[in-house]
Formats: sequence, structure tokens, C-alpha cells
Amino acid sequence: MPQEPAVTPGIPEKLEVLKEIAAAFGERQILWAVGGSLLLYFKGKVSAFQDIDLMVYEPDGEKARAVLEALGTLHPPKPRGRYRTRHFLEFTIRGVEVDMMAGMVILEGETAHDCSLTPDQVAEYYLLEGQAIPLQDLALWKEYYRLMGRPEKVRLLED
Repeated sequence: MPQEPAVTPGIPEKLEVLKEIAAAFGERQILWAVGGSLLLYFKGKVSAFQDIDLMVYEPDGEKARAVLEALGTLHPPKPRGRYRTRHFLEFTIRGVEVDMMAGMVILEGETAHDCSLTPDQVAEYYLLEGQAIPLQDLALWKEYYRLMGRPEKVRLLED
């Protein structure tokens, strides 16, 4: 009997996972913020997002890892190429891909740019069905995308 193809979770399912993560991080007093395409989604720059990108304050990295491991499955590490992020972990939680970055470092040529989340970088909160979701500033992500060599994302943030 043929196997059914895996169902890709839609935005509502992804946001449910995000709310669960936010509640668990709040209980453990983990400093974190949303970045990447989910940030662009919350700010109305894109109409969809593929995964959940979590920026975590590096001292809280191990607590965040433990929370995410309790919620889902940790994937084996992959080579990161242009990145030297100190703690880059990929999880699947109820079919949703979740990336956790604590101590994000982006290489630009020979220069390493430390893009780690700091407490002052939580720019605002998005209220998602009663759950406060911390967001980084779009200006930071415009620079991160420039360092990553992602001109299409930079242009998107210039509009």
C-alpha cells in the first residue's frame, strides 16, 4: 500500500507551535525573539513563511534547547557554510520546522559578524491570541540579510 505524502503544516498550525514555544519559554524565563521570514510575516512584508526562526540570548541557549527537545525532535547537525553560529539547532515540532540560533555569527568574506541576540534587541511584541511574541527589529534583519548575501530580502525591507 503506498504511503501518503507528508502534509506540510499551514500557517495556523505553525502559529500554534509558536504559541506553545512562547508559553514554555516564558515559564523558563528564556530571552528570545522571532527573526527571519516569520518576523517578515508578522511585519506584513511576506504572506507566508517556511519555518520558525528563534533567536535566543546565548546564556539561555541550553534552557531553550531543553524546552524544544521536550516539544519535538532535534535533527543531527548540518554544515553551515557562511555561518559560525555557536548554537544552531534544528527541530521538528508537530511537523513544523523550528530553527534555534543562540550566538548567531555570519561570515562575510574573512570577517565574522556577531549577530547574537542581546536584551536590547527585542523591538516589540506581537500579541498572538493572548501570547506575547517578541520580535527583533527589521533594520537588524535587513543588515543580517545583507551579510548573508540575500539581496532579494534586503530589497523587500527597503520598500
